[in-house]
Amino acid sequence: MSYFAEKQPLVADIFSRYPDSPQGRRSALMPLLREVQDAEGFVSEARMAEIAALCGTTATEVRSVMSFYSTYHTLPTGKYHLQVCSTLMCALAGSDELWDHLVETLDVQPGEVSADGRFSVQKVECLGSCGTAPMMQINNDGYYENVGPSKCARILESLRSDLQPLPDNPVPVTVGADGRQVLATGQAIGSSVTGLHRLPEQAGGEA
Repeated sequence: MSYFAEKQPLVADIFSRYPDSPQGRRSALMPLLREVQDAEGFVSEARMAEIAALCGTTATEVRSVMSFYSTYHTLPTGKYHLQVCSTLMCALAGSDELWDHLVETLDVQPGEVSADGRFSVQKVECLGSCGTAPMMQINNDGYYENVGPSKCARILESLRSDLQPLPDNPVPVTVGADGRQVLATGQAIGSSVTGLHRLPEQAGGEA
């Protein structure tokens, strides 16, 4: 069954944001993907083909675009989709241990949903919260930062009762005028741009 067949005003609104050309129609690909993902939780092969037809491209290209962004899912996710930042800063701070704890405790692997339908897990690229590693994001609701074993246990216990804790930081992350990340508590993390200084010039100038 077509998703967009009865949503023509929405489709027209999305396409109106872009030039009336083949390239313009292809530019509507990402908002169409977002519409399906928000409604259904993932984008199936059938929806990829439908979006491809609307944009004048191929399902292969649609999947290629999706593969570049961890925010798009090709498989169903749990009620609580736990995304663990796995880039270098978080890895050095313990994200690998956090990941191992999650998959072992929840008995779930990427692409799977826990038996109760609550949990799915995913490793993602940098979420821009390096000063509070290790951290994770639940759905699109915000960042849970400095997540050690005890904090992780408390979060999972709450989620099992369908009581999602408030995130430590909303999305997008707040950054002060001095360039420092600001937590929801008001605490500033990281170094200030006011501490930056010019490097000394080499003797004799540039070669």
